[in-house]
Amino acid sequence: MENLQKSFQSSFSAIFLILLCLWRPLKAKELIPIGVILDLNSQIGSMANSCISMALHDFYQKNSDYKTRLDLRTRNSNDDIIKAASAAFDLIKNEKVHAIIGPQRSGEARFIIEIGRKAKVPIISFSATSPSLSPTLNYFFIRTAQDDCSQVKAIASVIEAYGWREVIPIYEDTEYSNGLMPYLNEALEEIDTRVPHRVVIDPHSSETESFYELNKLKNELGKTLRTRTFVVHMTREQGSKLFSSADKAQMMSEGYAWIVTEGLSAVLRPVKNPIVLDSMQGVLGVRPMVPQGFEKFKRRWKAFTGQESTKSPLTLFGLWAYDTVWALAMAVEKAGITNSAFQNQNATNTISWYDSGSRLLNQILSTEFQGISGYFNLSEGQLVPSKLEIFNLVGHRERIIGYWNKDRGLSRDLVADKKSFSERKLKQPIWPGDTTEQPTKLRIGVPVKTGFNEFMKVERQSSNNDIVKTSGFAIDVFLEVVKVLPFPLPYEFIPFINESTGEPAGKSDDLVMQITKDKARLYFFFSIFILLVFSLSTSFTF
Repeated sequence: MENLQKSFQSSFSAIFLILLCLWRPLKAKELIPIGVILDLNSQIGSMANSCISMALHDFYQKNSDYKTRLDLRTRNSNDDIIKAASAAFDLIKNEKVHAIIGPQRSGEARFIIEIGRKAKVPIISFSATSPSLSPTLNYFFIRTAQDDCSQVKAIASVIEAYGWREVIPIYEDTEYSNGLMPYLNEALEEIDTRVPHRVVIDPHSSETESFYELNKLKNELGKTLRTRTFVVHMTREQGSKLFSSADKAQMMSEGYAWIVTEGLSAVLRPVKNPIVLDSMQGVLGVRPMVPQGFEKFKRRWKAFTGQESTKSPLTLFGLWAYDTVWALAMAVEKAGITNSAFQNQNATNTISWYDSGSRLLNQILSTEFQGISGYFNLSEGQLVPSKLEIFNLVGHRERIIGYWNKDRGLSRDLVADKKSFSERKLKQPIWPGDTTEQPTKLRIGVPVKTGFNEFMKVERQSSNNDIVKTSGFAIDVFLEVVKVLPFPLPYEFIPFINESTGEPAGKSDDLVMQITKDKARLYFFFSIFILLVFSLSTSFTF
């Protein structure tokens, strides 16, 4: 009996020691308060918040030996700049957070960045992409997303590839949109493309108000503007209203071209709303390449969150939010951050300062790893731009028609080399109106006269009196020039003829006047021909 008692005591002691060893590491984990500021009532904010929670779970499940744990303190900005700034102040002063993930919007970020700078607390945003918020000019601001500037060269390349010489930007009157416009204008100037008009939409406008603005634009297009090519830079909420309005205004029909920037492109892939998709048929989009493991991650995310609907669908911003948590968790551990680093150096009514803020900031900036969204590598305080993909929305799916990067420019395929121009063209898109015919075709007025047939001739088919051929020296010169242009030039010849009588519809002056008329927007052929002759005499040999 005594031996049994000793054996029991020995076993109990061994079990106690094992439990003590297991307990000590758990007790040693130090919780590091981290602030999170999102608009939880928005689709992006709700989705990103779930990705942040999932990232926290996945990271410490894989790195259970870490001595630190991020302790998230989440605040809802509710799309209000004042609430967002107030939340940042409260998190730093009262919650004593070591960093803040967010805010979600660029307008909110401008104020919170200043608070973080004064408090020496890193502000890490995965969605405030406006170029006006430069990490190099705002110390303690980190952007774990790609700057919107990374897409303007790609957009300009697409516009140049189709030979468009005029485009109209349509964008929100917000920090997010206004910050991009100077860079877009500069990129367009480099390819000699004009911006004859622009449309600025109130971010809080209704669909009715958006329709009014577009209908007014349509009337102006008919009177004074020739272009029907638009670049749209908006958030998802406002962009959906805009394209619904454009469809009602019959501006999603043949002859129009639409390009959307990353703000809309990054969230299109998960869109299942047939009304939204139907109003965007034929749209071209530019965005960072969606990683190959996106669908696999989305299935895990749905299982983790129980998200089976499209109320807050997973987007690229969610992947950046996920990687942000991993980067911050690594940096906190490596930098040796502890709550004992907190020092209240100021009066109680002011923001406190951290002596560890710079150390954590530098550690985040030097963190590199293979993330869900791609390779995580911060250069000059923001995510290094990757290759961009150009897609065409057809039906309820997105068809990739090409790629772009700063070294090769446009290419049909990812592995294409920088070779001839033809190999750098995009695949054939389907344009609005369900057509393969490129919008904004150049319509060239051709005078119909007797005599000098060698110079220009319009032949008619006697059986049905239809015009079948336009020929002559001027036509031949034009066709040769089109062949050597560094961009495609869609065109059609429009003989200036009276359809009922078959006679010339007027003199040369009458033909020139057609340029100002909406139904016959013609370009006087002789004027073009003269310019081409001078170009040929100095630049080309046939």
